[in-house]
Amino acid sequence: MNEAETRAELIDPQLKEAGWGVVENSRILRERHITDGRIQAGGKRSKPLIADYILQYNNRNIGVVEAKSSDLDVSEGVMQAKEYAKKLSVNFTYAANGKEIYEISTLSAKEGKVTKFPTPDELWERTFSAKNEWKDKFNSVPMVSYDGTSNIRYYIESATNKVLDAIAEDKQRILLTLATGTGKTFLAFQIAWKLFQSRWNLKKDGSRQPRILFLSDRNVLANQAYNEFHRFPEDALIRIKPNEIKRTGKVPTNGSIFFTIFQTFMSGEDDTPYFGEYPKDFFDFIVIDECHRGGANDESSWRDILEYFSPAVQLGLTATPKRNNNADTYKYFGEPVYIYSLKQGINDGFLTPFKAKIIEGMMSEYTYDSADDVEEGEIENKTYTEKDFNTKIMIPERERLRVAYLLQQMNQSEKTIVFCATQRHAAEIRDYINQLAESTDTNYCVRVTAEDGSQGDQYLEDFQNNEKNIPTILTTSQKLSTGVDARNVRNIVLLRPVNSMIEFKQIIGRGTRLFDGKDYFTIYDYVDACKLFEDSEWDGEPVDPEPPRGPRNPIDPPDEPLPPDEPEEPKQKIKIRLAEDKIIEIKPIQTTLFMDANGKTLTVQEFIQNLYGHLPTHFKDEKELQEIWANPKTRDKLLKTLSDEGYGASELAELQRIVDAENSDLFDVLEYIAFSIKPIARVDRVAKTSDTILNELSVKEKEFIEFVLAKYIDAGFGELDENKIPILLELKYGSIYDAKKALGEVDDIRKVFFSFQKDLYALEMH
Repeated sequence: MNEAETRAELIDPQLKEAGWGVVENSRILRERHITDGRIQAGGKRSKPLIADYILQYNNRNIGVVEAKSSDLDVSEGVMQAKEYAKKLSVNFTYAANGKEIYEISTLSAKEGKVTKFPTPDELWERTFSAKNEWKDKFNSVPMVSYDGTSNIRYYIESATNKVLDAIAEDKQRILLTLATGTGKTFLAFQIAWKLFQSRWNLKKDGSRQPRILFLSDRNVLANQAYNEFHRFPEDALIRIKPNEIKRTGKVPTNGSIFFTIFQTFMSGEDDTPYFGEYPKDFFDFIVIDECHRGGANDESSWRDILEYFSPAVQLGLTATPKRNNNADTYKYFGEPVYIYSLKQGINDGFLTPFKAKIIEGMMSEYTYDSADDVEEGEIENKTYTEKDFNTKIMIPERERLRVAYLLQQMNQSEKTIVFCATQRHAAEIRDYINQLAESTDTNYCVRVTAEDGSQGDQYLEDFQNNEKNIPTILTTSQKLSTGVDARNVRNIVLLRPVNSMIEFKQIIGRGTRLFDGKDYFTIYDYVDACKLFEDSEWDGEPVDPEPPRGPRNPIDPPDEPLPPDEPEEPKQKIKIRLAEDKIIEIKPIQTTLFMDANGKTLTVQEFIQNLYGHLPTHFKDEKELQEIWANPKTRDKLLKTLSDEGYGASELAELQRIVDAENSDLFDVLEYIAFSIKPIARVDRVAKTSDTILNELSVKEKEFIEFVLAKYIDAGFGELDENKIPILLELKYGSIYDAKKALGEVDDIRKVFFSFQKDLYALEMH
């Protein structure tokens, strides 16, 4: 029996006999997608993780079954079963071939063959041996998406359950670490929904629904959360605003889910904060969004709020793993109950991968000499480094050349955010972009900083609207590093130093959101900030933190009267006009970073070395590579395997560019890396093989294959994929019907399409 037959005729009856799908509240989720597969070039994805069976009871995933054909040994499914269990955070997982069942407990590390599947009640008892009333109540509430469907990403389910289990076990401080763009607000909604529906509160008597506070440091985040909680009854949601408090003379209390920002709670008349008007035990549960931004700092005023409401269960949400400058957050909340990293999000296909281009040689240092003119300020006899540019010293021509190179490298129609040193610098870069860009729209590039007020907010809103193309580029300094959900951002440009790992991850998060047709985003790094990718989030366990440093002031939203989190503009800057010969010397040197399957960033040399080490596992010599590549089916299989190993289409295309083989076939690039054979251009490959290819073809077949070869020369080997046949036929003949009139049946056309590729990739041409 094949696998499908084995499942239908053997495994399905065994599960039914055990009560799965029969016992009330038990379900079998068949062929369930766990991940979507990493995004590749051209809208393709690597192979997703798909579980044959997920065993669900009382709204919890408690088992996984990996099925194999009855012709295979049951052990063939063990590794996959373990992988699925780890992803889904379940203890018990099974491999089955219809004849045998192999059980694994991921917690006890016990495994071995069993005679039958456990019943839902048996597996539940083994999973939750300790009785807990509130766990049962939370589990009785199904998870729901915003639109009412049940298609929820696995890590959201796992994180929700981890938090609710912690609440049921009376844990008072809880931490979740999830990468930017993975849905922390939706996760908070999910937790709040279950608490609300189960009527949990601090008294644990079910007498009332909980009072939940969603606390953030920016209005944009609070408003986003308020809007996304729309499945709750309208009268349950309360947006706490200072103007409303002043108007009514009191804080709002008649609701269940409250949304506000720290700044509102800290304000109040006569220096008395508004939060003090609530009883200390008013809130049962508090969600602190972006809690790494200072909410748990020992010396922070934010901490006053959390300590005042200390009876409440407090959940911290952060996108940043433990490190020196947020150690206090981890000290306050404890170790996270669940972690979902940037690396995991990209590899699972829930976040967009990136390309990182490091641009050097554009004057990262400056030492004054008398050939230059000092137009403003008083020059010091020293060397100015990257951190001094545009804060202490201005060299306009340097910035203009950086902008010119950026516009030359990027697609100017793509939405882009440029991070600058100061608000003044952001204005300068905006002007240079508008002067040098192809677009003639006056709002092609705009500045969005604290100084831009409501006009800046409108620019941002238009930028986030994916139906609008203007503005295309935003320049900023600090304001857009967090809280901006612009899904179609294709480029992140760093023109200022980024010294904080936390800030770096937040900035990168502006590009990771998924969007149709967005295969990757590009980081243009002029300041060597990408070194911050070498991080425990990517490479290993967090390091032990150093003692926390001093407090950090929260960023103020536009409608609150607090100073913005923008660097102070220097009262006086030095402005230099460079001598002509120095301007000529400013030439860019660009390098590219890659990311391997484990999330580690690699230099070009490291990437090529790793690829060189992998290639012998797929083919032993040039002849075998030629045979694989000459067949569209085996070629596609090889590319998918390489993609799963971290060598996807976009990475290999970039490698083609780096080795100056953009006009060659990817086959030549693999040959070059594996066997040091110099690449030839596609046009030369066709010229050398066309006589052989066309020799035995009919007149009509020659016309078609010549058409295909022209497409190949222009666009590359992708035109030779099997799925391109109907597209090429319609392009050439207008319809499949007309193509068949000229060439015969589709099977005959397919044979010709496959056979000519053997000659195209013949070894003899070298």
